[in-house]
Amino acid sequence: MRVKHAVMVGLLGQQHDRFHTYTEPHTLAERLEMLRQIPGCQGIEVVYPSEFRDLEAGAKQVKESGWEVSAVNLNVKGDAKWRNGSFTSTDPAIRADAVRDLKICMDLAADLGANLVSCCPLIDGHNYSFQADYVQQWRWLVEGVREGASHRSDVRVSMEYKINEARNYCILADTGRALHLCHQVGLDNVGITCDVGHALVAKEAPAATAALAADAGKLFYMHFNDNAREWDWDMIPGAVNVWDLVETLYYLDRAEWEGWFCYDVLTRSGDDVIGVQAATLKVMATAEKLLDKMGRDRLGALIAQGAPHESVAFLWDSLL
Repeated sequence: MRVKHAVMVGLLGQQHDRFHTYTEPHTLAERLEMLRQIPGCQGIEVVYPSEFRDLEAGAKQVKESGWEVSAVNLNVKGDAKWRNGSFTSTDPAIRADAVRDLKICMDLAADLGANLVSCCPLIDGHNYSFQADYVQQWRWLVEGVREGASHRSDVRVSMEYKINEARNYCILADTGRALHLCHQVGLDNVGITCDVGHALVAKEAPAATAALAADAGKLFYMHFNDNAREWDWDMIPGAVNVWDLVETLYYLDRAEWEGWFCYDVLTRSGDDVIGVQAATLKVMATAEKLLDKMGRDRLGALIAQGAPHESVAFLWDSLL
């Protein structure tokens, strides 16, 4: 496993939910400097269009910062025009805008040296029964992603799944549907982003679904965070699901996966965004050390044996 570690630059700015504002706003320039205080951070994930309202100026600022860019995150949910959907809007002009923005992001990613666009179509889906034509929505999603990703073959498009939020039922809800989308789009440069927290909320075993996506050659990008499988809280990795984290690292390592680990972790306890991101990277480094201590061969033998009373006892012994 050969990985680099990135932080979502937007998470160092203002964070809020519908009840409370947790952190203070910071300009892009300030956030790019704040990242230098995070030990182990090697790159950044940037978001279009929020960081690129002036496309040329935003790209120039990111380049001059010297940060390597892991991915350009295409946001097709925040602006008012997306209220009724992006790739699956019933308005063909809005669907065309989503495809256009995907193409813009692909060019931006190439310009920034990232060669990867990650997109989670959270505004696409439905809230009520008989609200949407599920088959037509899916066809529009396939057609839109195919058209956009065909723009250039040297940039990969990584579709991120999530079961809900902003829609009660998001169209790209889980790993199975994300891989089905890749199959139907039929392009080598279309794959998936596995967000560990999204896998947990979908009641998946993140190690299992990441392993299957990697085996299919479609695991392009990783987001790490944690939750208690009931809501996407974007907690520090391993805060709740220790063994899911270690097992996911084990399977990525076994697959000799190469790419970026990006950390999508919110700060909701004070304004120490630097401390939260630093703790995230420290936890990930410690989890890898724990995996080293356990030994890949020993873990492989336990898997082959298939005896939980042996494996669970071993996992706890490894903490001593």
